[in-house]
Amino acid sequence: MKRTLLLVMMGVLVYNISSAQIARHALGLRFGTDDGFGTEISYQHGLSGNNRLEFDLGFNNYHENYMNYRYNYTSWGLSGLYHWVYKLDSNFNWYIGPGAKIGSWSYDSGYNDYRYSNGMFLAAAGDIGIEYNFPVGFQLALNARPEVGLINHGTAINIGLAVRYRF
Repeated sequence: MKRTLLLVMMGVLVYNISSAQIARHALGLRFGTDDGFGTEISYQHGLSGNNRLEFDLGFNNYHENYMNYRYNYTSWGLSGLYHWVYKLDSNFNWYIGPGAKIGSWSYDSGYNDYRYSNGMFLAAAGDIGIEYNFPVGFQLALNARPEVGLINHGTAINIGLAVRYRF
C-alpha cells in the first residue's frame, strides 16, 4: 500500500514537472510600483497551450496633511493583457503581449480654497516578463509593463513581482 501510494505521488509529481502547459487559471497578487497602484489582484485565464489573458485590478488611496494643506488622492485601475508564453525550461517561461488599462481618479486639496478634480483614464499597455512555475502549483513572476497614456494618464513603466496560485 505504501509503495503504491508512493508511486502514484511520484507519477503526479513527474507529470506536473514535465508538463509546461499554461494553467487554466491563476489567481494571486502583483506587487508593483506606485504608478501601477501598488498591490493589484491578479488573475490569469489560459486560452491555449501558449496564450492567455491577464487581468490586474488595483486601488490607490493617498492622504497627506502638509503645512495646513490637505491632499487626498483616490484611484482604481484595471489592466487587461494578452500574453504569448514561450518555454525556456520545464518550469521557466517568458511572455510578452499587448493590452490596455482603464480606470478612474479623484483628487482634492486645499486649505481655505478647496480644489477638486476627477476623471477617467485610458492607457495602452504592454507586458514582458519571466515566470517560474513551482510543481506545487505556485507561480512567481517578474515583469515590466510600459503604459502610454491615451486619455488623462501619463507614460510610465510599471515593474512588478507577482505571486499566484495556479489551478
